[in-house]
Amino acid sequence: MRVMVLVKATEDSERNILPKRVDLEAMGRFNDELRNAGILRDCDGLKPSSYGKRIAFDGSSRTVIDGPFAQSRELVAGFWLWTVKDMDEAVDWVKRCPNPMPGPSEIEIRPMFESADLE
Repeated sequence: MRVMVLVKATEDSERNILPKRVDLEAMGRFNDELRNAGILRDCDGLKPSSYGKRIAFDGSSRTVIDGPFAQSRELVAGFWLWTVKDMDEAVDWVKRCPNPMPGPSEIEIRPMFESADLE
């Protein structure tokens, strides 16, 4: 099963306040564990939404919307792509993850569509 693990943005991450070096090193060790277990496919952090753009679609019309975007708790600050046996395994790994933010934070796990889901 493939999942995308989403690190939700916080007010700090949207202000471009980066984790401390010790926290980044802990996350690096966690990523090494994921890699060694054969689970990690890709991962990265995202810059604040002020660096981003959204494109709104309405029929043939396209409108570009500049960041920053409202509701930081609804935004994504980083992600992993994992291959796990099931959602329970993904949850177990997330529970082992160091807190990705300096303060309170959330991580969301979303299963990805497989070809069998689309038949």
